[in-house]
Amino acid sequence: MLRYFHPAAAVCGAALIALAPAATAAPPDDHARDTRGTQSVTPAGSAGADLIMASARLGMKALALTIVPIHQFPSFDAIITRESGWNVFAVNPTSGAYGLGQALPPEKMSTHGLDWRFNPATQLRWTYDYMVARYGSPDAAWAFWQRNHWY
Repeated sequence: MLRYFHPAAAVCGAALIALAPAATAAPPDDHARDTRGTQSVTPAGSAGADLIMASARLGMKALALTIVPIHQFPSFDAIITRESGWNVFAVNPTSGAYGLGQALPPEKMSTHGLDWRFNPATQLRWTYDYMVARYGSPDAAWAFWQRNHWY
């Protein structure tokens, strides 16, 4: 079991994110004149943006699988999905909790890297270690979350 960052997962996630915009480009119009270089991309907030976000989430989940034991991943995923929606930049407007695992205060994540504000690998490592330190495992953290709707 790999417990921390694995370069192959990062490459996989980065490739998915890089390819997502190309998949959202409008198909060429066979009846129009030459439009090379002027092809438009689907506007933000539409299906194209959704595809980009889905690709980013998929990449982060692949990365998480290099950190979290496979049998604990469903619980880990359930918490991250509810806490941040797999948004690295998620901020709780009431508490100020930040990131994938909603660290409070957010600066706690600096123990795992100075890039904690934007690096999903750092946030995922910190979140997993937090769950293990506080609850014993992601499964136990998820059981607590289900009773309290926070962890």
